[in-house]
Amino acid sequence: MTKTNSTFNRRSFLKSGTAVGAAALATPALVSKALASSGEMTLMDWSDYWPEEMLAQFTSETGIKVNYIGIGSNEELINKMKASNGAGADLIGPTNNRSLQWGPLDLLQPFDMSRINIDAANPAMAKIGPDAWDFGGKGNTWIPHIWGTEGMAWRVDKWAPARADGVPSYGEIWSDENAGKTMIRAHSGMLCAGLFMEASGQMDPGSVWAAYESEENMRKTWAKITDWCIARKGNLKLIWNDADSQKNGLLNDGVVVGQTWDGPPLALKTAGEPVTYQAPAEGAMAWVDGLAMPKGAKNIDEVYELIKFSYNPENAGKAIDKHGYNSPILGADKFASENYAKNFAEAYPGDALANLNAWPAEAPWYADIRTEFVNKFQSS
Repeated sequence: MTKTNSTFNRRSFLKSGTAVGAAALATPALVSKALASSGEMTLMDWSDYWPEEMLAQFTSETGIKVNYIGIGSNEELINKMKASNGAGADLIGPTNNRSLQWGPLDLLQPFDMSRINIDAANPAMAKIGPDAWDFGGKGNTWIPHIWGTEGMAWRVDKWAPARADGVPSYGEIWSDENAGKTMIRAHSGMLCAGLFMEASGQMDPGSVWAAYESEENMRKTWAKITDWCIARKGNLKLIWNDADSQKNGLLNDGVVVGQTWDGPPLALKTAGEPVTYQAPAEGAMAWVDGLAMPKGAKNIDEVYELIKFSYNPENAGKAIDKHGYNSPILGADKFASENYAKNFAEAYPGDALANLNAWPAEAPWYADIRTEFVNKFQSS
């Protein structure tokens, strides 16, 4: 995928929703107070997406108990579903750009879209499902749930960006000046190191996105990135793998600046901790995490009840303050606290939203080769 295509995609999926503050109205998908179902279901999703209060309210309103299994990566989710042949969970949370990996696995079943109020969601994000997750014309297997970015977080009491404009750079995570006080996630930290290499003239512009186009491009680009990262690996304090490790890094493990998801640091910021988050000069990485139903799902009615509940703007909005991410549900931001709007404006100042980098779709070969380079980096 070229940089031009990335720009088009990110603007199209952000242009019409609350992400850019556009006013939009939709009929809420109200959760029925009636006991629609009694029983339980298993939810396998990112570890910080479903606040305890939210699930307790759902159980109170519907009588359905949710067994929540937290995950920390798409790789973990895919491997769990492959190992169980699509069993062991009724609803899961894959990221939008992983459709090329899920399609050949044949582990998902199409939703009955007549049972989902998809009009409650940002239209551009809702369109991702039928465009990329309808495998073989059998029906849509993915709906949007949460969107966010990966950029930079730091301790405001211990660090500040070095640039004169106050905008952070991915390069600062790897610099000698911050040695022993930074953190990344391995694969995304390496990719964004590549973006810094491009911006600083250490690699040809467009190389990172061109790597998605062929194995030849991938190996050439990632060999350079990996060598660059290995040479600076000693400057890192921590390599994180989930939301909790990001929070602990900033609060307890001596990290003053790192590359993180937006949710964990903004949740800390809302709670009054001396932490902030901002899109860097090279552009934050944007993603949409969705909901999908494995082919081994057994509690189907319960799944649709949870989707109906989560697509209610008030429920989605209240959850924002807990997890710190953004909701694709139109009007959800109106039910979040005033801190949400303030945090959002500070995270994406100026033209930061226009400069987001949409994660390109990842083919299986790309993921496999990336794993080779990540393993080389981590074992060095």
